[in-house]
Amino acid sequence: MNSAILYTFRRCPYAMRARISLHLSQLNPLVREIELKHKPAEMLAISAKGTVPVLVTTDNQVISESIDIMRFALTELPAPETNYLTPAEYQSLQYWLDKPATESLINANDNEFKPWLDKYKYADRYPEYSQLWYRQQAENFIQRLETCLNQHRFLCTDTVTLADLAIFPFIRQFANVEPIWFNNNQSPKVRVWLTTLMNSPLFNVTMHKYPLWLPQRNGIQLKHSINDDGQLIPLCNN
Repeated sequence: MNSAILYTFRRCPYAMRARISLHLSQLNPLVREIELKHKPAEMLAISAKGTVPVLVTTDNQVISESIDIMRFALTELPAPETNYLTPAEYQSLQYWLDKPATESLINANDNEFKPWLDKYKYADRYPEYSQLWYRQQAENFIQRLETCLNQHRFLCTDTVTLADLAIFPFIRQFANVEPIWFNNNQSPKVRVWLTTLMNSPLFNVTMHKYPLWLPQRNGIQLKHSINDDGQLIPLCNN
């Protein structure tokens, strides 16, 4: 059987969310870490839009939207015995996959918050308004998350769901624009939630730094093992 292939870029939040879901599934793709400024012809040939992530499944299905990759991995190839969630937590993750609350939060993140985040992060490219003004627009979504977290430990319930995994890479990016301000703002529950997810073993392995893939090289297996000291050891297939 052919190996699945994942084209990714380590710092891209869309690629992060895809890699997170793959670590919670049975899918073990070859990882091709690319340079966004020098996109490989192989990737462009299968996904003309030229953005990451792109997943090529074992039956040559091409999935080029990060949320679609997450749903495919968690629905078609779930792994309830994962090291990162208890069986009950995994069951909750699957239960919330297609709930309206999950869909609403992800849609708001992708279609409302993300455009403001880009303008806030790259305010010099959008001189129509100040960086402060762009931040204030983005804060509307942060306040929505704060309201959710005043009711539950995570966004939809007391365990992690697709909404948390799909959204927090973007909130991480938001926090990194002005970290001093973020750490002193009026959203304490969001800060705790973000810290919890960023410090998790799941995110740790998700952010493993793979060497740059070049066409003449094979990919590198995404999955990992754990050594006797409990350290995460990614498995390589050169």
